[in-house]
Amino acid sequence: MTDPLNPVDSDQKFEPLTPGDAPKSQWRRWHLPVLALLAIGSYLIIQKQNAPAPFQHDEGAVFGTFYHISYQSRENLKTEIEAELQKVDNSLSMFNQQSTLSRINQGDSLATDSLFREVFKLAMRVSEATNGAFDITVAPLVNAWGFGFKNQALPDSATVDSLRQLVGWQRLSLDEQGLLHKADPRIVLDCSAVAKGFGVDVVADFLRARNINNFMVEIGGEVVVSGNNTKGKPWQVGVNKPVDDPTSTSAEIDTVLALTDRAMATSGNYRNFYTTEDGRRVAHTIDPATGYPVQHNILSATVLAPTCAQADAFATAFMVMGLDGAKEILRHHPEIEVYLICDEGGNNKVYSTIK
Repeated sequence: MTDPLNPVDSDQKFEPLTPGDAPKSQWRRWHLPVLALLAIGSYLIIQKQNAPAPFQHDEGAVFGTFYHISYQSRENLKTEIEAELQKVDNSLSMFNQQSTLSRINQGDSLATDSLFREVFKLAMRVSEATNGAFDITVAPLVNAWGFGFKNQALPDSATVDSLRQLVGWQRLSLDEQGLLHKADPRIVLDCSAVAKGFGVDVVADFLRARNINNFMVEIGGEVVVSGNNTKGKPWQVGVNKPVDDPTSTSAEIDTVLALTDRAMATSGNYRNFYTTEDGRRVAHTIDPATGYPVQHNILSATVLAPTCAQADAFATAFMVMGLDGAKEILRHHPEIEVYLICDEGGNNKVYSTIK
């Protein structure tokens, strides 16, 4: 029987529509927006994957100073970076009583580790190249002149002559088993003039191993840069004016260098010095050959080199050698560039080989 209000046979049976039976308009209404969203999502994912990685910025304390590191990476690596720096501290720190260097100085062991051996061999090469102006055995003299342990009582000539018997890079040797030998057990090693630079190199090598090409690593003013900065341009690294600043608070810049794929270190006497009661100024750079603080016209030595450890060591050596000595070294080492600020009659004059 047919309902007059619904002229459809009540006995008629309806089968549900399959997707193939659905009207095209209905298919488009539901499926096309979904496909569009999927396409947009896939596009955004691809765009994000292809977009340049952001720059990470890490900082902290290490080696009695501070570090600042910028590197282009999707992942923050501060924990891993500090683990690398701890390895350097465990090898080369004079203040870590368990370090390889401390154990050797205390006479507890002759054994070395791979990081110590790398720095030791570099130190010997620079010592030889600079006729001993760089010398990691100079610590007794540095301490005697009031640095290191801040005992500011000036030593007399007899004390200096006595301590000089314990100074000399030629009195050290490393055997094939990696054991360090000292001609006198009282010889003390101090790698502070190269350890910061070496630490910078260690972090730079760690970042390169992660295929990170754009970065700047800075520890206490020693720097390695690679690639470009956040603006896609060479890194801008400032060189401080050598203004008397024992508190290390002055930030007056003498020049700014545009650097890429380069290491830089600066040494100077304008921060680490003291003045005696009679007005004498005593600078922390000690000449290993004489046993006395250096007296020449270089106020600060900034060195560019393939590695920061090299730059660090040569910067110290040039502060000992003076301008003429530095020029002689540069004649034989074209891989090194310098920005030397010298005092000429009370005025600063720059000697630079940086292109």
